[in-house]
Amino acid sequence: MGVLENRLHDDMVAAMKAGDRSTTTTLRMAIGALKNEKVAGKAARDLSEADEIAVLTREVNRRRDSAEAYTAGNRPELAEKETAEAELIGRYLPAPLTEAELDALVAEEVAAAEASAAAKPTMKQMGQIIRAVNGRAQGRAQGGEIAAKVRAALG
Repeated sequence: MGVLENRLHDDMVAAMKAGDRSTTTTLRMAIGALKNEKVAGKAARDLSEADEIAVLTREVNRRRDSAEAYTAGNRPELAEKETAEAELIGRYLPAPLTEAELDALVAEEVAAAEASAAAKPTMKQMGQIIRAVNGRAQGRAQGGEIAAKVRAALG
């Protein structure tokens, strides 16, 4: 078991002992997602911490998307449940990058692209810059937010 999975398991046991059914259920789903990821593919494998973070980030994003769909479908009680689950799982993720930190990463990668090309990067290099920023952000920023910042820096 990975570090995050152990923490999730310990917190789930504590929630079970405290009789907190919603927390227990949410943590069980998160642990299940991690276990499914372990056995996905041709052979079972151990997840790195980065893999665990990616799986939990995906679960948080799924719940946020579901909450938006429920809100649009006039089901506020279900949207509230999904939002609470997303917040609970989100506690196990690293702190997101601040605006200033993300701006600095984008500026550094644009400067690096400019130095390697010996010219100001164009929109053609946008994908390369986004990939570089995503790699350095390590799941601590949303892809759409990164793309918008890179587009603004190039535009």
